[in-house]
Amino acid sequence: MSNKAELEKKCIDTIRFLAADAIEKAKSGHPGMPMGAAAAAFTLWTRHLKHNPKNPQWPDRDRFVLSAGHASMLLYALLHLTGYDLTLDDIKNFRQWGSRTPGHPEYKHAPGVEVTTGPLGQGLANAIGMAIAEAHLAARFNREGEKLVDHFTYVMASDGDIMEGVAAEACALAGHLRLGKLIVLYDDNKVTLAGAASLSSTENTEQRFKAYGWQVQKVADGNDISAIDRAIKKAKKDTERPSLICVQSTIGFGSPCKQGKCDAHGSPLGADELQKTKDALCWTADSTFYVAEDVSKLFRKALSRGKKSEKQWQDTLNTCRQKENVLAAEFERSIKGDLPDNWESALSEFPNGSKDVATRKAGEIVMQAIASKVPELMGGSADLNPSTFTWLKGMGDFQSPVLSQEGLHGMVGGSWDYTGRNIHFGIREHAMGSITVGMALHGGIIPYTATFLTFADYMRPPMRLAALMRLRAIFVFTHDSIGVGEDGPTHQPVEQIMNLRQVPNMTVIRPADANETLEAWEIAISNTSGPTTLVFSRQNLPVLDRSVCSAASGARRGGYILWESASNPELILISTGSEVSLTLTASRKIAENGTKVRVVSLPSWEIFDRQTQEYRDSVLPPSITARIAVEAGIKLGWEHYVGLQGMIIGMETFGASAPGPVLYEKFGFTVENIMATAKELLHRA
Repeated sequence: MSNKAELEKKCIDTIRFLAADAIEKAKSGHPGMPMGAAAAAFTLWTRHLKHNPKNPQWPDRDRFVLSAGHASMLLYALLHLTGYDLTLDDIKNFRQWGSRTPGHPEYKHAPGVEVTTGPLGQGLANAIGMAIAEAHLAARFNREGEKLVDHFTYVMASDGDIMEGVAAEACALAGHLRLGKLIVLYDDNKVTLAGAASLSSTENTEQRFKAYGWQVQKVADGNDISAIDRAIKKAKKDTERPSLICVQSTIGFGSPCKQGKCDAHGSPLGADELQKTKDALCWTADSTFYVAEDVSKLFRKALSRGKKSEKQWQDTLNTCRQKENVLAAEFERSIKGDLPDNWESALSEFPNGSKDVATRKAGEIVMQAIASKVPELMGGSADLNPSTFTWLKGMGDFQSPVLSQEGLHGMVGGSWDYTGRNIHFGIREHAMGSITVGMALHGGIIPYTATFLTFADYMRPPMRLAALMRLRAIFVFTHDSIGVGEDGPTHQPVEQIMNLRQVPNMTVIRPADANETLEAWEIAISNTSGPTTLVFSRQNLPVLDRSVCSAASGARRGGYILWESASNPELILISTGSEVSLTLTASRKIAENGTKVRVVSLPSWEIFDRQTQEYRDSVLPPSITARIAVEAGIKLGWEHYVGLQGMIIGMETFGASAPGPVLYEKFGFTVENIMATAKELLHRA
């Protein structure tokens, strides 16, 4: 073995044993993949990955996604060794309270972690979103000889990632879109947590990905760094197809008793077995967490390479500033996440007297105005645009530049290339959500999705991760209640709104009319502290008369006094969305009987709860306990505002198939029922 080969083996074993030592010290973790995939990771990170450890947020860096998040120590070892601000003490503190090295990689916990991963398949789908963002921004900002955006997205995925349905959805779309700068290293060790992968999967993965339109290669020996290197080089040359490299590795490589077995997946090797593994691999270091000087020197070459690569890119940016200053300034603004100056100037309120309009339709009008001023707004609707009204008109379709237009008759949009801002996700809600997360992570884009609210259930995993990472992503949902009508309970959301309200860092807004919809979109496009969910009606709703009711700008505070018959009310009615106008009508009739009534529109619980106590008490005075909540969703949760003495008009069952007005009557969403409930409550008080 040559000196070079010996050093490379030493580097690879350093990755293995940093991971194994940290897992052993923590008494928990997943040593199998870090030990089996170390050679592939070493090859990628030392021979191909374009990154600068001293500036992890450099815009044109390659993205690396460890989709198999349980192998987190593989990533932490690489980050430490290549010079990121992650110390050996951080490695030793793996999985402990306050650690920068949690059990699964968490975005912003440690520099160089591009995405929170762990739920299998999500990282792979996120990476496809990153590749879409790279392709779109490159098409938008690159000029001949001046490439501001030119990087690859790399993924390390496991058998479990490849099995997940979201990966199948997303990878099929990636092949269709010909995302040639996406390269997946598949750690094909044929073992899952519970046993051999063949217990549950005997498909031909290579043929499946070829059918998706991917370039597929196989590396027969997961420790053959020359073969892995050649495969990555070949993948980089194919710019018209995403690439899958099946690296046939051995889980827990080196462990005499556990390698190749599921026992190596998710438990420490144990002190005795770890020592036997070190002996088997001729690891002569006496101490744990050992990094030899020559190993450190080789890995730290990433610092000089990264500095050089970023300098070359910075020179390109400076040249662009001189030749096309407006373009360069627009690129930098987009990457920073700043909104264009005066973007709100395109927006105008819906005047009093406007005809009734569904909030989904009002949302479309507002969305088009915003899109004309905010070019980074980009997304799609999972084949439901004719119903959700979320198409960016005249903004083109995001499609492969080489895709034949044959068979695309009847499609809406402009040119068929990567400059388009409308994404045809197909009927793939789960992938749509995950891809959107990746686009938000990449930067330079404000992504949105759209579908029916009942299908939020298909999108919950990526929405949860978007909230966990506090990403700027917008999730639009229409057909928000039993008001959907004849399509029946399969399409009528009942529990979904309340479910989404329980997600930390998620802002849910259900506007009452067109002008609250305007405010909702303004909030969503400006929100940089987490994702925003916009919930719109299918049915037409009155545009509230703001000469009588309070201005819709109150929605910016989450909840506000919409109308009251007296400033010292004895009864408060609280409502959201399509039930607000109904509640308002009922309150006026109640007031005619001499009761002092206040109506509160509460489009966003999260925003309202962030207001000062003084403001919240001014809207919902603690002394007034006679409160009624009205919302066409499950009741559970409304106790937060009405208390134990209040009453809730909501759903206790699924809906039914009938015209929307009939359903509202049958389920008690009527002026008469609200009045009767108010009478009962006041009598009881």
